[in-house]
Amino acid sequence: MNINLAEMLKSLPTEIWCSETVSIQPIHDDDDLWYATVECRLYPEQEDYVNPAGFSIGRAWLNPNDSLPCIIRDSRGKRIGYIILRKWLTGGEEALNWSFYLDRDSQGMGYGRAAAKLAVKILKTAVPDMPIKLSTESDNIKAQRLYLSIGFVKTDEMDGDDYVFRSS
Repeated sequence: MNINLAEMLKSLPTEIWCSETVSIQPIHDDDDLWYATVECRLYPEQEDYVNPAGFSIGRAWLNPNDSLPCIIRDSRGKRIGYIILRKWLTGGEEALNWSFYLDRDSQGMGYGRAAAKLAVKILKTAVPDMPIKLSTESDNIKAQRLYLSIGFVKTDEMDGDDYVFRSS
């Protein structure tokens, strides 16, 4: 399916991008870019689990039709994390995907679960017939639990040494 995911996402109504506790918004200015690449920090033991935002944003710049870098905000509008919504080719199948993380000061408050559920809603609204697949390191138990708890199933597929989960 040859789609321009970024344009499909940008055309969605504003209310699709919000839940009661979080919103996701495309990066639109230098302040958002600075937050995603410099200010949004993980705990040191988490840094090996995700690509740095600068890498993901650079990859999106090289392929802007398939990726949309975004900021996660809490209900007050405060930036609390970074997410990139993208198209992903895995196992010979096109799928939708995201990579995200929350600032370490915003973790443990339910924002991760809310952002993951909202990302599913956004992607399913934009491209309802394309599966969502996520991958995570084999030792990232928190991410695995999160994906299973919001309805993903672990597949037999691997992405290198990462487990792959698929929306049900």
